[in-house]
Amino acid sequence: MPSLSECIITTQTEFNSALRAATTEQAAEAVRIEYLGRQGKITSLMALLKDLNLEEKKLYGPQLNQLRQDAELAIRAAKELLLLRQFALLQQQETNFDVTAYVPTYTKGSLHPFTHIIEKIENLFMSMGYQIAEGPEIETPAYNFDALNIPAHHPAREEHDTFWLTLPERLLRTHTSTVQIRTMEKQQPPIAICVPGRAFRHEATDATHDFMFMQCEGLFIDKHVSISNLLATLKVFMQGLFDIEIEVRVRPSYFPFVEPGLEVDISCPFCTTGCSICKKTGWIELGGAGLVHPQVLRYCGLDPDVYTGFAFGLGIERLAMLKDGITDIRLFRNGKIDFLRQF
Repeated sequence: MPSLSECIITTQTEFNSALRAATTEQAAEAVRIEYLGRQGKITSLMALLKDLNLEEKKLYGPQLNQLRQDAELAIRAAKELLLLRQFALLQQQETNFDVTAYVPTYTKGSLHPFTHIIEKIENLFMSMGYQIAEGPEIETPAYNFDALNIPAHHPAREEHDTFWLTLPERLLRTHTSTVQIRTMEKQQPPIAICVPGRAFRHEATDATHDFMFMQCEGLFIDKHVSISNLLATLKVFMQGLFDIEIEVRVRPSYFPFVEPGLEVDISCPFCTTGCSICKKTGWIELGGAGLVHPQVLRYCGLDPDVYTGFAFGLGIERLAMLKDGITDIRLFRNGKIDFLRQF
């Protein structure tokens, strides 16, 4: 049986080897438990002192105490060194990494279909010299109705059509035409703006209607602007959006803020003889348009004898549904991953 001196030397050698092999803080902690824990090897050697005589205690006691102290200091130093190495490695990884490294599995995001079509719309109108404008979604009756020649008795002002807020004289805008008024108040003609944004109306939600919707408003004000300028603009825009030849036709209609008012139709971009999308007619209703009403120009401080202009409003959801073959407007906001992954 080896002597206690031999056991002390052997234990110290084994401890040093095990600690050198520890490359992580967790591995160093495992070495500590193995040698200094309640059932550890050094702890077991210390327990033998009680069975020794006085002379042996005087001989081996200091050696065992020194062994334990050296082991404790060595483990503490090893843990600190490993922590410093780990921190240095993390810093190196953060500052020097390969951006082209292959990642075998990852979740890929995509742009929302609204983002796709709004970017397309904005690019098309900017290519024609238009500026992109925006305005507040919480409006006053003055901007939402009065300035747009909508009379006080008009049903659009009622609660069954408009979201009125508890704040005095505040409502959620029912169209993006309010931005037209704000722009004409601040800017002198020529004015050419495109206004994509959200609008709100108090109506039931179904496959083709929603209480919140995206609208694209267009406005052009200058001298000698006519209906032909409006039709040419819409034709260029729709041909750019669908990347095919498009015909435009108009039908008389009424909107308080334009005179004359027009309903705009485009030739069906999906067929030549009639299909389910155009209901076998060959034409698809696009939206409302017309020449800006003289009263609207006067409200904004513009002389209708000098300036004329046109305005139009298009539903962005409707354009996206036509372009991408989407059949239900509610899909845009339901957050279904399978739907969004298509884009």
